[in-house]
Amino acid sequence: MDKKTAGEVFKVLEAQYGGIGTALNYETPFQLLIATMLSAQTTDVQVNRMTPKLFADYPDARSMEKLTAEELSEYIKGCGLYRGKAKHILAAVSILTAKYQGQVPESLEELTALPGVGRKTANVVLSNAFGQPALAVDTHVLRVSNRLGLARGKDPLKVEEQLCGRLPREVWGQAHHWLIWHGRRICKAQKPLCGECALRELCPERNSNPESGKAPGEGGAGALTDSAF
Repeated sequence: MDKKTAGEVFKVLEAQYGGIGTALNYETPFQLLIATMLSAQTTDVQVNRMTPKLFADYPDARSMEKLTAEELSEYIKGCGLYRGKAKHILAAVSILTAKYQGQVPESLEELTALPGVGRKTANVVLSNAFGQPALAVDTHVLRVSNRLGLARGKDPLKVEEQLCGRLPREVWGQAHHWLIWHGRRICKAQKPLCGECALRELCPERNSNPESGKAPGEGGAGALTDSAF
């Protein structure tokens, strides 16, 4: 996809999803870190069912450090791989209290050095909690960016680099949400709603789902906002 077309795609995504942030509920950078760690192979909806009680009882690193792995597992057993996540979370919490006075570090290198924290989780925290230019690539971003031709490949790091190369730094974090919400609402993994997609005419895979509910162009992008593109 050429630069001009990519810019048009991002304008439509911004018009559709601008102002929508993460679906995870949190109040502090620490809570966002824990919620994002829990979200691996688990829906945000399911994470949001578990975290209110957990965060009410153990809102910060110093209080959560008092839990055993078994006790934490009881709070989070509704998510996938909860026993392993409990061990990683408590190991990370121990480092946060010992090395960072219970605070979440604000660099990619320090975050990814924590047990159970990969690049995607770190970028989510940097972008949403600290307002830093970072673009997290999850399964939705990977799928949608490949389908639209904004990036090519299955390696999240390479896709991240390609997307960042197409976007101004100041909208990296926002574009992450645009792509995620488009993947959740329209460009679904199994049955994309191509007939309802405002990007239908710009999508190289627009004919991949012929049994869609609307004719091409009926999705409508609405009025485009002033943007960085």
